[in-house]
Amino acid sequence: MNKINIQAGQIIFREGELNNSMYIITSGTVEIFFTHKNSATRLALMKKGDFFGEMALFRAKPRTATARAVMDTEMVAVESKQQLERYLLANPEFAAKMVRILADRLANTNELLISKLNEITTKEIEYQIGDT
Repeated sequence: MNKINIQAGQIIFREGELNNSMYIITSGTVEIFFTHKNSATRLALMKKGDFFGEMALFRAKPRTATARAVMDTEMVAVESKQQLERYLLANPEFAAKMVRILADRLANTNELLISKLNEITTKEIEYQIGDT
């Protein structure tokens, strides 16, 4: 794992890039955002002890968001599943935190998916009723 120092305003990665690293913030702040129709939407503001980019370790797909340092930031780059595994074994408190956060993110994603499916179903029903 490599320590990285990032200056305020510097981009860590951009949506669409292929990059397999995840990052753990040891000091500073990073914002995660995506752009749609030339408008940036902040997804998260990460601080010391937070992690981001973890999906890159598990999927060989382009980034879905951009990460930018809000202030001067120091991070650790985790570049492989093996590095992450060793880090989690050596830091059980962080491992427990990571499990909690990933479970929360999954629950939020499930809620969003269910909400969108309900919207689609409602529109289909309205369309069918209006069609008859």
